[in-house]
Amino acid sequence: MNSGQTVFSQLMDYLPMDKFRQCVDRYRGNYKVKKFSCWDQFLCMSFAQLTYRESLRDIETCLRDIETCLRAMQPKLYHMGIKSKVSRSTLAEANEKRDWRIYADFAQILIAQARELYKQEEFEKELDETVYALDATTIDLCLSLFPWAKFRKHKGGIKLHTLLDVQTSIPTFIELTPAKVHEVNILDIIIPEAGAFYVMDRAYIDFARLYRLHLSNSFFVIRAKSNINFKRIYSHPVDRTTGVLCDQTISLTGFYPSRGYPDTLRRIKYHDLQRDKHLVFITNNFRLQTLLITKIFKERWQIELFFKWIKQHLRIKSFYGTNQNAVKTQIWIAVSVYLIVAIVKKRLNINLSLYTFLQILSISIFEKSPILGLTNAINYKLKNDDSDNQLNLFNL
Repeated sequence: MNSGQTVFSQLMDYLPMDKFRQCVDRYRGNYKVKKFSCWDQFLCMSFAQLTYRESLRDIETCLRDIETCLRAMQPKLYHMGIKSKVSRSTLAEANEKRDWRIYADFAQILIAQARELYKQEEFEKELDETVYALDATTIDLCLSLFPWAKFRKHKGGIKLHTLLDVQTSIPTFIELTPAKVHEVNILDIIIPEAGAFYVMDRAYIDFARLYRLHLSNSFFVIRAKSNINFKRIYSHPVDRTTGVLCDQTISLTGFYPSRGYPDTLRRIKYHDLQRDKHLVFITNNFRLQTLLITKIFKERWQIELFFKWIKQHLRIKSFYGTNQNAVKTQIWIAVSVYLIVAIVKKRLNINLSLYTFLQILSISIFEKSPILGLTNAINYKLKNDDSDNQLNLFNL
């Protein structure tokens, strides 16, 4: 039972506190800190994410109003687990000075937990291998406030590079870079997993880097550029009624591409009937059926939905600090909130979309009812919940 516990506290109870303390100790996060510990900072920022606070003043006002209303009674902040006094300057200073790697490491721990919980999700019955979608999204920043994030002449930004396990919709790798860093460079950082599929769009075409994936016994499915020079070696029979127009074994003929990738490739041309569009894919896998290759690439859309959901429903548009440390801290805590809500949803077997679940949490954060009771008692149904434009991650 959760008698006397707020919904927020119930959520935080699912966090592995021993692991969090290890992350704090690793980077000496609480060194010479007498008040407002790293845990207090994490709770305040998580509260901001869950209640859609847009600024430091918004968080402080909300928290202070609660404390004032309770007067001499024990404040609800205490029931949330926040033992220290919260002020705008204290939170801003913590975000700018506490090492962001504390929260990055903790998010990696939550990633491992979430993947373990969701690993039994069914993807394709014919496919036993893990499928990853790799992509990046740019988060725009005001250049006058974030001069370190210069992107273009009058524009600033950072880039969120993400490797998403499409079977579980859990991000397994996240890298934050200045927006001017090209996506393809992330292929130098990722450690390939033997037997796994990496699905990418045209921005990741670099045949020398793709060949390193091939040598690591990993597979890739990537959309081809229109100007790739190649020689057809063999054409495999296809069923055109499925939309597959050709399935070819090719070799690259361009000077640099042929030296970067000296082995043969598989080229598949597919007609998407729904959008009336022709798509060309390149892969190093010759074993799977042609139509399954196209289905694998279609799953790349999961990462687009992830980016859309993150930008729409977690607070990364307004930052509670202007230096690099503050921005990275906020993004990693936002990712951690995404993960803990996904973990709680799975452990409680809540049959709602993650978006709907978060809506319930955002308006019930100070309730003292069990989380499962909230979801069962109220028939939440957002009018766009079933729309193709909304994210249906974890909607089991």
